[in-house]
Amino acid sequence: MKSCENNHVYELNPRLDKLDEESGARDERRSFDSSSEFSDRYKKDRRIIVNVSGLRFETYENTLQRFPETLLGSKEKREEYYDSAMNEYFFDRNRSTFEAILFFYQSKGKLVRPNGVPFLIFTEELRFFEIGREFVQRLEEEEGYGQKEVRILPKNTIQRKIWELFEYPDSSFGARVLATFSVSIILLSIVVFCIETLPQYRCVTNSENVGCERKVVETGRTNSTTTVSSKRRADRSIAWFVMEVLCISWFTLEYLVRLFSSPHKLLFARSFLNVIDLVAILPYYITLPMENTKITSLAVLRVIRLVRVFRIFKLSRHSRGLQVLGQTLRASSRELGMLIFFLFISVILFASAVYYAEEEDPRSKFNSIPDAFWWAVVTMTTVGYGDMFPVTLWGKIVGSICAISGVLTIALPVPVIVSNFNYFYKREQLASSLDLAENGQSPYASYCEQEESEGDMVNGPLVSSPSGQIPSPTNQNTYNLEVKVETPV
Repeated sequence: MKSCENNHVYELNPRLDKLDEESGARDERRSFDSSSEFSDRYKKDRRIIVNVSGLRFETYENTLQRFPETLLGSKEKREEYYDSAMNEYFFDRNRSTFEAILFFYQSKGKLVRPNGVPFLIFTEELRFFEIGREFVQRLEEEEGYGQKEVRILPKNTIQRKIWELFEYPDSSFGARVLATFSVSIILLSIVVFCIETLPQYRCVTNSENVGCERKVVETGRTNSTTTVSSKRRADRSIAWFVMEVLCISWFTLEYLVRLFSSPHKLLFARSFLNVIDLVAILPYYITLPMENTKITSLAVLRVIRLVRVFRIFKLSRHSRGLQVLGQTLRASSRELGMLIFFLFISVILFASAVYYAEEEDPRSKFNSIPDAFWWAVVTMTTVGYGDMFPVTLWGKIVGSICAISGVLTIALPVPVIVSNFNYFYKREQLASSLDLAENGQSPYASYCEQEESEGDMVNGPLVSSPSGQIPSPTNQNTYNLEVKVETPV
């Protein structure tokens, strides 16, 4: 029995050893799995310190890996800036812009320019950190700087060259010369349009107009001198007529060339600037066959001649300032409509009040309420011609209230209109600066000078950054971001 028991015991020992080995292996695997899981979690939740010109930011590595094609998202790209002694990544860049860049990673692609950071500086920082071009374009569209004109060019080579020559002054030196010549012709035609209405030239063709008879009598001392002076005036009148014909000929030629060389004739004809060009040309050809007919005295013909003054708007094609003004008025149409509505109500109220206040006085100049409309408009706009004015006490009180109300009414929408003008003006200026930057020129000199002179009207004053390379605003935290910042020791 003893031997059997011993043999039985000896048979059990190997099985226990095997169970112990399996249990130990299981524990080792569990320990390895837990350590592997801890390692993966550590890698996933590992925090990275980014030092930007002395200001330290701390974020998770997986936050930066949301955009692996960027400088911070790629471990290989950012390794160049790693400081092993401080265990951080150091960038000698603008600090205020980096808050928005880090917020870009935290918000999964939302790009917001901080207040007080100029647009050019912010875009250059985005370019340095290799933020995707699609995000920058989206920012430009939101800021209003990315709406670039898409040039549609004809397929024919000769037609395309002619179209660029007449339509795009910045396409070549010849196009700039042609644009300068066109502006000179426009100015000359406006001068001729104004000077030909002087009595000494207008009375030669029609002596029945107002002021003509008195001018002829005063200038002609004798019959002979009157004849000579009339002949000189006739020669000058012919000279003005020749200049007018030359200007109209150039306008007609320019319009027809641009029309036949345009890639889309219908879009060309419907364009606002081209409609102005056509309106500036047509009155001359309409009035030309009517010069020697009786219809010249009709008011319709005078209105048609007045339309010729619209050619001054042709300057808007070559003037960025007039384009900015047009955009401002279009954007402020609601405020201008409110201004007109307020003036309309006020004119009716004060015209009625001053009429009834002056009704019983024999010296009153207000014969009716419609007659008082003119006085109310002139008073509310603070012009005050003096042709109509109240004479009674109550009339003067109404006039005083009308003048004060006019000042307040007109002043209300002015800040909005000025703000819109500043917006479009800055957008136009920054668009020009971006074009210079794309052409390899530096746009910072004039832009920064203007920013310094204007103060914080738009983006705030500029000061030197700690790195001494890029200007940075004085206000470091212009808006709240969820960023953990560690101040340097």
